[in-house]
Amino acid sequence: MHTRSATLAVLLVAGATAQTTYTGCHMHGSVSYCYDSDGDETAMTTLATAVSTSSTPASVAASTTAEAQTTAVTGCHLHATDVFCIDGHGEEVSVSLTGTPTTPLPAQYTDCHSHGSESYCVDEEGNDVLVLGSTEAGHDQTEEEEGHNDEASEGEMNCHFHAGVEHCVASGESESSSSAASESTCDAPPSRDYNIGLRVGSIFIILATSGLAVFFPLFIHKLPLGRVNGTIFTIIKQFGTGIIISTAFVHLYTHASLMFTNPCLTGIHYEATTSAVVMAGLFTAFLVEYCGYRFVLARENKKGLTGATNSEEGSTHNTDSKHVHENHSSALQDISHSHAPANFNPNTPLAVSVMEAGILFHSVLIGLTLVVAPDSSGNTSGYYNTLLAVIVFHQFFEGLALGARIALLPNRSLHFGKWSKMLMALAFALITPLGMAIGIGVLNEFNGNDQSTILTIGVLDALSAGVLLWVGVVDMWGRDWAVTGGEMVNAGFVKVVVGLLSLIVGMVLMSVLGKWA
Repeated sequence: MHTRSATLAVLLVAGATAQTTYTGCHMHGSVSYCYDSDGDETAMTTLATAVSTSSTPASVAASTTAEAQTTAVTGCHLHATDVFCIDGHGEEVSVSLTGTPTTPLPAQYTDCHSHGSESYCVDEEGNDVLVLGSTEAGHDQTEEEEGHNDEASEGEMNCHFHAGVEHCVASGESESSSSAASESTCDAPPSRDYNIGLRVGSIFIILATSGLAVFFPLFIHKLPLGRVNGTIFTIIKQFGTGIIISTAFVHLYTHASLMFTNPCLTGIHYEATTSAVVMAGLFTAFLVEYCGYRFVLARENKKGLTGATNSEEGSTHNTDSKHVHENHSSALQDISHSHAPANFNPNTPLAVSVMEAGILFHSVLIGLTLVVAPDSSGNTSGYYNTLLAVIVFHQFFEGLALGARIALLPNRSLHFGKWSKMLMALAFALITPLGMAIGIGVLNEFNGNDQSTILTIGVLDALSAGVLLWVGVVDMWGRDWAVTGGEMVNAGFVKVVVGLLSLIVGMVLMSVLGKWA
């Protein structure tokens, strides 16, 4: 009985093979399926039942089928632009083709063979195609790895800094992509262990640096050095002018632009927002100075009229007009502290006060953003130490610029005595350490990705840029070099060269610092 069953099975297999070649045989439940020469899946119930009636012949049939299954891959189809087929074990394999897959695809690739560790089959034109092996396990592994990577992406953030403010996006995401502005990537940055002792010590480092820089010009101005003192102050003043202009453009304007284009700041669609706010700061500085000058002139004019009435009572109208005109000219010269009529010297209390206001605005932000910066950033270790060194230089240069202008204020005008100068210098020395102290207080709550934080910093930076642009370009640069009666207009050749070099050095040095802060 067993022999007859075995014979029947062999005959069935032989007959089926004679009529049609079946490959890629596999099971669906208890039913066997194979692929015919056209790539169609065919149920082989009769064959499977016949083979299963005998254990010994089944072994022979299985061996025969397995051997046949290794000779071709069938049921070829596309996944997107990739070609996949079914091998003799019923598993999906990837077929690597040269060029774009043709349509329709061949139903099968035959004459499969090996070259070393690689498997190849032959297409209809007799060309070898590379079979990359079973993808079933590969799919499972890929899905598992992708799931792991997704979890890692959710847990890992790519954090970097805009103007000292930390901004994080999910790993693998571009900052410019719209997904970077999603709620998940604009949450507070991950908590870190900050070196509090280093940050407290940094307050005293910045305090000492700022104080030394801003008070230094005030002290050397009193020294009886004559011509040497004049040359030193020319260098410091023009160096300071370059510092102020570079601070306005490279630091504040650029940082404000970064804030207003931050993907976490939504709702701002006006591309010129930064320029508009800078222009507002520029106009504010102009308006304050203009109104200040008009107020002083009106007050001096009133004093002149009163003085003329009391001292020249009974005099003619022409005499009164002459005194009024003289007092008016005196007021102009008193404001400008210059022997040139109608020339508003850059070293006026009003101009220097406006400049200091712009500096104080952004100095608070410098101190705040310094201490909330991490000890390391990405692959950059010692990030905080680098940023601290840059801020030290920044404060030193800016302190010299401000101190030189404060030192040149005449004591007799608007009650600006030496104590008023000291208070102005002290305000600069203390303001950045104050910002640092605030930063330490909110260290664990500060979120550089919060919209209100980004907007506040952007507005203050832009306004400060506008104020310093007015002071730096108009009050300092223009009136020293391009207005009649300016210090450098009729200066000697050596002084002009020294002044120009100092101006350029100030611009370059502060611009270089803009790479880090």
